[in-house]
Amino acid sequence: MFSLTVVSVLSLLSSVVGSTVYLAGDSTMAPNGDGAGTGTDGWGQYIGQYLTLSVSNQAIAGRSARSYTDEGRFTTIIDEVVAGDFVIIEFGHNDGLSGDVDNGREDAFGDSLTTTATVTETDGSTEVIHTFNYYMTNAVNSLKAKGAIPIISAQTPDNIWDGDVITAPPRFVPYAQEVAGNTSVTYIDHYDYVAQAYEAIGETTVNTYYPIDHTHTTVTGANVVAEAFVRGLLCSSSTLKNFVNSAGQAAPNGCL
Repeated sequence: MFSLTVVSVLSLLSSVVGSTVYLAGDSTMAPNGDGAGTGTDGWGQYIGQYLTLSVSNQAIAGRSARSYTDEGRFTTIIDEVVAGDFVIIEFGHNDGLSGDVDNGREDAFGDSLTTTATVTETDGSTEVIHTFNYYMTNAVNSLKAKGAIPIISAQTPDNIWDGDVITAPPRFVPYAQEVAGNTSVTYIDHYDYVAQAYEAIGETTVNTYYPIDHTHTTVTGANVVAEAFVRGLLCSSSTLKNFVNSAGQAAPNGCL
């Protein structure tokens, strides 16, 4: 019995040590940022230099929790993961309401798992959609069923200031926190950790991180955003922080 227990423990440790970190998100996380060849990049491209585990960045520009679901991208990750893999999920920038005609990304308004809305497509047909919390919760629970370890990360802030501070977060930040709490997974307030970093650097310099708009960062800005995630991770209870290397341990700023 003792030897069997030891073998089981060693097997589990081997699984975790060989884990992969999957990333599910939008352009702020994705390779090449907005995907339009503008020189922007997502923070997911730089998180790997702060971890001892391999990273699979499956973030895609322009996606929301809904469209990432509808396109089967969550399903792809769910099919690929094995027990002990980590999955960092971060959406919000593209999840807002789109107006009279559905853009394929908007979620139903609110945070209830049972709320739906009927939207009109460009061809006049209609579709029933669900809330941000619904899509995120389904993804988290499916990943947990595979033995993966989801981490919910709040969306990053836009480069919009109120005096010398970043403006208050949109509703998808507390929604993300709610999903994490309701599913008992780690929550990283990436919004506030990036805001902390930006406010320490100052608006003048941070403005240089945004060459085309207030959402998409340069390589330098993406790395600052990646460091902010690492700082939040180190301040969390996630077991992923055990795989932060010495460079990550040196991420600036403190716990919020």
